[in-house]
Amino acid sequence: MSEAMLQKLDKFYFEKDEPIRTCLLKLRSIIVEQETNITETKKYGMPCFCYKKNILCYLWTDKKTDEPYILFAEGKYLDHPALEAGGRTRMKIFRVNPDKVLPLKTIENILQSALDLYRTGIVKLRK
Repeated sequence: MSEAMLQKLDKFYFEKDEPIRTCLLKLRSIIVEQETNITETKKYGMPCFCYKKNILCYLWTDKKTDEPYILFAEGKYLDHPALEAGGRTRMKIFRVNPDKVLPLKTIENILQSALDLYRTGIVKLRK
């Protein structure tokens, strides 16, 4: 990743107030630690995490509550009670309370399920 891209990504995180900043940075590290083929970029103004150049998820904050969440690009294929579709047809989100301990096992399980969509071919990898 270029130095300029890294600065743009870091700016997103460091513009946030605490405890949201720390929460988002922890989520970032949890996501990239799941798999060596995960890379981070920025799309639509938000951090985007890709698996072998295919969008896995994004990090964002709710406009009304400022609560962080992970947005899963292929959420329609994921069945987990902690995921919300809302009005979305394709994507689902996992909300995180920045004032509480992160539910690490739940986050990791959902991320692994999302990665499995690509690994098993349920969602075809674009090359």
